[in-house]
Amino acid sequence: MKFGGVVATKIDDWGIFPYLEELGYDSAWAPDSQMIWSDCYATLALAAHHTNRIRLGTGVAIAGTRSAPVTAHSIATINKLAPGRTVLGIGTGHTAMRIMGQNPMPPSKFRDYLRVVRTLLDGGEVEYEGQPIRFLDRQLESINTDDHIDIYVAANGPKALAAVGAYGDGRIGAGNEPVKLFQRNMERVRRGGDDVGRTLPDPFPASVLTYACVLRPGEKMTADRVVEEVGSAALSSLHFWYEIYMQRRDDGFIQDSIRPLWDDYKAYVEAEMPLERRHQKLHEGHCAFMPEVERRFVTPELIAATGGLVGGPDEILERIGTLEAGGLNEILLLPPVAVARKNFKTFADEIMARY
Repeated sequence: MKFGGVVATKIDDWGIFPYLEELGYDSAWAPDSQMIWSDCYATLALAAHHTNRIRLGTGVAIAGTRSAPVTAHSIATINKLAPGRTVLGIGTGHTAMRIMGQNPMPPSKFRDYLRVVRTLLDGGEVEYEGQPIRFLDRQLESINTDDHIDIYVAANGPKALAAVGAYGDGRIGAGNEPVKLFQRNMERVRRGGDDVGRTLPDPFPASVLTYACVLRPGEKMTADRVVEEVGSAALSSLHFWYEIYMQRRDDGFIQDSIRPLWDDYKAYVEAEMPLERRHQKLHEGHCAFMPEVERRFVTPELIAATGGLVGGPDEILERIGTLEAGGLNEILLLPPVAVARKNFKTFADEIMARY
């Protein structure tokens, strides 16, 4: 199992990337969300300049906010500074699009986006909007496509999973899926590869974006420290579920274990967030801090439903072993800004050092 750290992208806190390298993490990721955080590529440039070993990636870049050639160019620029250890994490855009009142990129358009990015990063020429394009004036050595850039596709739906198999070098899943669901989704990835005549490596790189908190002896999940370390990530799932509910006009996908909490949350949103501004308010604090007014929703039931790695060291180690046996091979942790360094260090000391 590999371990990575994901940070709320803040350009003047680039020092967290060498810190993750010092702690022994395998990868470090800067998310791309233009209305709330710093630019991910500018931040990764600083991270690349100040690290030597750790893999650096966008966690994840958003297809809907940059054209495919621009995304390929941006990550190839980072690869110039960190040759061979640069990763493009890419997704259709949940928060980055919805926070502007827009929808994520449709799956069919996203698949074609990946086709363009993959071909350009492989150094090839590709048809883009009816015209052949390729990177020019390569003798200037302004970008690097000679050292391979892995594309990790954020995918949970069937069409996106098939696109992973067609064009991706790895998958990023949201939340710790039950093993059977994870394996079913990875089979969809493999079928996506088969459909284009591509033989995928076995095992195929599979990461999960989640969160963790190592409990102290006798500490409960309701302790203030625990709620403050996991609240922002756990609440982000509620925000996402509400978006899906609004899109489908159906909340049948909500687990029975959190149905009372969900009904309370839904009533809170509809009472406190005017519809015309809801897209701005709904994602407040996204994976970075916990709005105090939403603290009451961070319960043991929500933590369990969102798959957080919360428990004593032995319990977390056992859960990681189960995930690895099921085929997962990288865990990416996203703690809140205020306690990120402490959270990363505790996990490295008490979990990674023992695994």
